[in-house]
Amino acid sequence: MSLSEQPDRYDQSCASALEHLQVSASVTRATAEQCSSSIVNVANLIVSCFQAGHKLLICGNGGSAADAQHMAAEFVNRLSKDFERPGLPAISLTTDTSFLTSYANDYGYEGVFERQLRALGQKGDVLIGISTSGNSGNVIRALGAAREIGIQTIGLIGEGGQMTSIVDQAVVVPSRDTQHVQETLLAVEHVICLLVEQALFNRATA
Repeated sequence: MSLSEQPDRYDQSCASALEHLQVSASVTRATAEQCSSSIVNVANLIVSCFQAGHKLLICGNGGSAADAQHMAAEFVNRLSKDFERPGLPAISLTTDTSFLTSYANDYGYEGVFERQLRALGQKGDVLIGISTSGNSGNVIRALGAAREIGIQTIGLIGEGGQMTSIVDQAVVVPSRDTQHVQETLLAVEHVICLLVEQALFNRATA
């Protein structure tokens, strides 16, 4: 029996959907009000990286892994079909299943991003760590390795995590609810890509 055939449950579901979307919108609004300068700083760091001929590396777990892959695709391909530009060098460290499974099997999961960073990263590159909690152990290890190599770091995170104090630039979504942090970070990631395009290719503002 579908929800539409159960009036009481249907009404409850509509109320739940409305509440979730309203909370999500409020978190996004608060992020816009509190984090605009941080977002611009992050975009400027990425612009400087690309202008110097370096690359962007991105990592995260679960939904944040999907975000890493999504963000890398926006840079290498394009953000919008309405604006043509060359591809930009961005690599998600979450997509090579053969490496991820072999390394995790041989050594454990905590080093999967650090290992790739040490193999692929070079001084002058930038690493983005995405973590809704700000406490993902394997992301923190990669950030530590980046500091050793001379790779600047960015954290896209929820509030209250360790990563806030160990990255060069951070956008901290003012929430600890995983779903709402993820929803807001996707918007933040799109804004970062847009700002980078505007700076590098003189893309007109909306």
